Amino acid sequence: MNKIYMTLLFAFFMVVVHSYAQDQMVAGNQESITWYSWEEGVDLVKKTNKKMFIDVYTDWCGWCKKMDATTFQDPEVVKYMNENFVAVKFDAEQDKEIVFDNYTYKLIPGGRKGTHELALSLLKGRAGYPSFVMMDEGLRRIRVTPGYKVPDQMLTELKFAKEEAYKKVAFETYASSGGM
Repeated sequence: MNKIYMTLLFAFFMVVVHSYAQDQMVAGNQESITWYSWEEGVDLVKKTNKKMFIDVYTDWCGWCKKMDATTFQDPEVVKYMNENFVAVKFDAEQDKEIVFDNYTYKLIPGGRKGTHELALSLLKGRAGYPSFVMMDEGLRRIRVTPGYKVPDQMLTELKFAKEEAYKKVAFETYASSGGM
């Protein structure tokens, strides 16, 4: 009887090890979103004629970290983002001066670390994290959307921008109809 239990225990152990190894291989081969700095992103948009997606975040933001660990790891989101957008990570508290559109944006001191003027400009003055900004090929703002998004929500927003549905219909109408 002990041999049977030992054999079953060994078989169970091998199944668990095999399953874990498969999960690790899949996770190790999974693509990720290619993130760029603001300057790299602006240059790439001009070269590729793609739209820009900007993740405006802070280091202390828990929901920002959750987006990085979940939604931004989702294979469909990763694939759609990499194929259709230049993705930019923008730390809203960075102290680096950024020249854009003939203006030098700087960190405004205050709060935890301060807020970067470009973050405030992109977010229409409403600092909240995470927030996402989509811009067209001419670097004109299409949409600002705050808060944590699950993969399906993110894909809907990305498709709304990519398909240029914003030129024809409000996002709420687009989303409620399941996309056009």
